Amino acid sequence: MSHEHVSNIGRIWKVFGILSAVTIIEVFLGILKPESLHFTDFLGMNLLNWIFYILTVFKAYYIVWAFMHMEGEKSSLRWSVVLPVVFLILYLLFILLTEGHYIYGVFKDSTIKWNF
Repeated sequence: MSHEHVSNIGRIWKVFGILSAVTIIEVFLGILKPESLHFTDFLGMNLLNWIFYILTVFKAYYIVWAFMHMEGEKSSLRWSVVLPVVFLILYLLFILLTEGHYIYGVFKDSTIKWNF
């Protein structure tokens, strides 16, 4: 049995390029804060925040895909790893948005003032 050594340098640079591009987009959007995205609401939150959430989930998925070598696994194993994480992220997002909206309403409409 002979095993050939396969170089992964190209793959490493591809992963580095994709993750760097997504991070650069996030940084530029965070610095520029385009008004068309920042002041446009969608489902109770501005579009800029939605873009940040989507890009962050994409980076997390791609890191798992590339560094945990999930692309070579069977589909059932990939889904058993990724689906619970996606569910938990969406659940956390729902809880944070719901509670944040409630707290904002309490401070906005009651006699309690913003003191922080």
